[in-house]
Amino acid sequence: MPRRLIRRQFRKARYVLYRETLIDVKEHILTFIGAFTGIGLIGLLNSQYLVVNDNIYLIGSFGASSVLIYGIINSPLAQPRNLIGGHVLSALVGVTVQKLAGGEPWLACALAVSVSIVVMQMTKTLHPPGGATALIAVTGGEKIKALGYLYVLSPVFSGVFILLAVAMVFNNLRHRKYPHRSFFR
Repeated sequence: MPRRLIRRQFRKARYVLYRETLIDVKEHILTFIGAFTGIGLIGLLNSQYLVVNDNIYLIGSFGASSVLIYGIINSPLAQPRNLIGGHVLSALVGVTVQKLAGGEPWLACALAVSVSIVVMQMTKTLHPPGGATALIAVTGGEKIKALGYLYVLSPVFSGVFILLAVAMVFNNLRHRKYPHRSFFR
């Protein structure tokens, strides 16, 4: 390769790296406040109604959803349809698998995650944290398992609703626009 071409490629790579690592302090502040408020509200709800050790409202998949809906709001995976549908459908799958195959944990885990992915693909509601929501329905503690299908309503739907409401407020401040595309696409 000629030396000039190598230098040109190097300049392009340096530019891309520079553009991808620019720090927009206002953007980061909005992301922080949105994520803090969303998870904080769910945690507050949890602490008001349950003992500290019974963190059933604070499921781990909400942390991953926060990364998507507050950090990369233009991603198709972060849109409201995917957020709500991905979690709710995966929770339904997870609870169903727990009831049918809960006696074999390895099988229940594998079925819950794989079936939830296929269901999300078929319904065009793919949201990666949904796989974790299905897995939590199977591997969660006795309190989660005792909820049965109520797990779908609370903590999953109620928590997702809180995260979405906060995302709608904080992601529409400044130059952000959320949802990025039509809710019903």
